[in-house]
Amino acid sequence: MTTFLLNRRSLLAGGGYVMATGGSTLIAPAHAAGLEPTLSMAGGSNNYLPGAPVVDRIGKGGFWMTGTVRRTGDGAPLAGQRIQIWAHTTEAYENDLRSHGATLTDANGVFRLEMPQIIPAFGQPHGHLVYDSGAFKTVFLRPVMPSAKVTSLEAHFVLQPV
Repeated sequence: MTTFLLNRRSLLAGGGYVMATGGSTLIAPAHAAGLEPTLSMAGGSNNYLPGAPVVDRIGKGGFWMTGTVRRTGDGAPLAGQRIQIWAHTTEAYENDLRSHGATLTDANGVFRLEMPQIIPAFGQPHGHLVYDSGAFKTVFLRPVMPSAKVTSLEAHFVLQPV
């Protein structure tokens, strides 16, 4: 038999927990376990040029930008979603149309696009990605690389319907 000790300390601690969480974990635990949407990052939209074409590769390649696209809540992979990618590279500045391209996610919500090596701009090697196709809220990402010597970068989107 389990003994439950109810004293002032446990009552205050339990009440404080309910107040802090708004009771949401008691009422809707499934919502708490769902995936929250990805928020746009500061600077993510810098040098954005809408409508970049879907391409097999940007420039001569040598660097891989990869990631996933999933839906909020259940985390289901989203196939056929257009992700635009651009960066300051060994071949062009990030505001140059030659540095911009887009790709589509596969059946598992995975995208992968080869591009020239990213090099530092304003001291940081970083890429830019955007989901901007309209069925979900637009999200701009600006992931920073740990070093200009790495040859790949990942970015993951969790999209919220409009």
